[in-house]
Amino acid sequence: MASRPPPRFVVRTLDDAASQRRKRLLLVGGWALSLLLVGIGAWFAAARIPAAVIDRGAVRQLKADNEDLRQQVANLQRAGQVADVAAKELKRNLAERDEEISGLRTDLAFYSRLVGGGGQRDGLKIQGARSTPVKGTANAWNLVVTLTQNARRGEVVKGSLKFAVEGIQGNKVVTLEGAALGQGSQSTDLPFSFKYFQQIQGSFTLPAGFKPTRLRLVADVTGDPSVTGTVTWSDALRNDEANDVQQ
Repeated sequence: MASRPPPRFVVRTLDDAASQRRKRLLLVGGWALSLLLVGIGAWFAAARIPAAVIDRGAVRQLKADNEDLRQQVANLQRAGQVADVAAKELKRNLAERDEEISGLRTDLAFYSRLVGGGGQRDGLKIQGARSTPVKGTANAWNLVVTLTQNARRGEVVKGSLKFAVEGIQGNKVVTLEGAALGQGSQSTDLPFSFKYFQQIQGSFTLPAGFKPTRLRLVADVTGDPSVTGTVTWSDALRNDEANDVQQ
């Protein structure tokens, strides 16, 4: 059987034509919408890339700045430590120089007195006194008294030294000597015999609550009048024996 040729005319209803137009419109709209979405995505991507690059650059710069600041702080700290060490060393050197100068002045006064710079033939003099605490014993003190005589005199001087401690106890002015200084039955007389100078050593104990104010020294010289001197307690605590003795 021979095939039949297609008909030359096809009858379409109005509903079929409208359906075809809607399909074409939907295809065109979908295609346009896809192009729009692709364009928007490309724009956002292009906009975000420079921002990310800028952000990474800013982070690197901030890290570099932070490292520089840390280094500056470390340098300043080291400089401050060096300055502190230098200041402490300078203070120590100044203190040593002051102590050395004080010692030289003491020696100068001592030897000036000893050789008789004034050309006088002076007798015995209480040059100075020093009191230091006894380690490990409460209220116990050691005493060193320096006696001198003008070398021009050229004679041996003999005698004994007595000492007393003046101070305040119970809101009263009190003078302690002898047994009151913890000597018991022992005498506080310290013998001396010298031609030029001598350092006499003794010890004593102060009662609890006693506040010393000064030392009173009496040197009884054989054949000559007694020599009396006083030293404030603050001067007696100094490191040198040739302190300010009031004769």
